[in-house]
Amino acid sequence: MQVKPPITFDAQLDKLKERGCIVTDEAFARMKLEQINYYRLTAYFLPSLQADGTYKPGTTFEGVYRVYEFDRKLRGLILAAVEEIELMLRTQLAYYHAHKYGALGYMDAANFKPYHNHARLLEHIHQAIARNSAKPFVQHHIQNYGGKFPLWAIIELFTIGELSRFFADMHRADKKALARSLFHTTDSNVTSWLLCMANLRNDCAHYARLYYTMFGTVPATPGGFGYRLRDRVFDYILVLKFLYPNPLQWQNTFMNALTALIEEYRDTIDMRCIGFPADWEALLTPTSSPG
Repeated sequence: MQVKPPITFDAQLDKLKERGCIVTDEAFARMKLEQINYYRLTAYFLPSLQADGTYKPGTTFEGVYRVYEFDRKLRGLILAAVEEIELMLRTQLAYYHAHKYGALGYMDAANFKPYHNHARLLEHIHQAIARNSAKPFVQHHIQNYGGKFPLWAIIELFTIGELSRFFADMHRADKKALARSLFHTTDSNVTSWLLCMANLRNDCAHYARLYYTMFGTVPATPGGFGYRLRDRVFDYILVLKFLYPNPLQWQNTFMNALTALIEEYRDTIDMRCIGFPADWEALLTPTSSPG
């Protein structure tokens, strides 16, 4: 089967109209097609796609573009929340591990669980140092400490995926202690949530679509929560709530902004396409413990 040939912006617009998309402002639509990859934008038409390849009656370009804008703004809110969690996690992992095993304790495979891939960790660290060799703190440790980095320094170069794996590969007793003290839950819950948060953050950072998307990995549901988590964006936002370091800030910043965003686009978005149940506000309201 041959790959499809490229088509012009005008042809892209014509194709949308042929499928039943209503375009009231062709100049606006063409401008947006010049700014947003057709392949990316048409993914937002998927909830309107019928079996015969046409769009449901009443599907408008402007309406789908509003969904696209909602999705873009939602990614921004999520990234801001993830930043707070990630910075706290860097701090707490380094503090706990360095105080228990020493500043360079992360270099010893014995300080992790038996099945930890220590060679992979060290290789990632070496690659991170090489990528960031121009940074002043990296040069400082190379010039003054023979390239030895205490954990609280090197952890600043970890990706969020590496932070997730670092926690997952710690000794069970260490994970249990951190999970209980930081998140008031089990280490298995936290391991699952950090993996999901890393996947969500990477999707948002690469502008992946959240609307009408299933992530494939189902987060762990905390005991006694009363709602079974799935793999939609709502459930991943719940994970952020479980991990967020400041409940009051979660309510005053993230929740207020999320509520305002949904209200702004309520006339366009379908809450089912982001997995939001009817009681979403109650579920996202901070509680004393996830369980």
